[in-house]
Amino acid sequence: MQTLATWDGGPGPWILFFPLIWAAVVFGAVTLLRRTVRRGRGGPWRLMDGSRPAGDSPLAVLGRRFASGEIDEDEYWRRMSVLEEQFGRTGKGGAA
Repeated sequence: MQTLATWDGGPGPWILFFPLIWAAVVFGAVTLLRRTVRRGRGGPWRLMDGSRPAGDSPLAVLGRRFASGEIDEDEYWRRMSVLEEQFGRTGKGGAA
């Protein structure tokens, strides 16, 4: 009598089917979690503390504008001194 569990006296090739299904499920779950975490940096599970990203600080914006040539060196230092008075060198939104 030949059943699904035996094929010519041993387990049939279908026995590989279940481990492959489980491997696909695990791989899919890991991929989904990795994508969620990667997108989650700005996604629904992020703490809403109201702080801006570090690259968005006024000192960082000023530095980018100077580096791109939008403002000259005199303008950069004048605005830098005003921002340092307002935010401080390590204050809220300032670069350390």
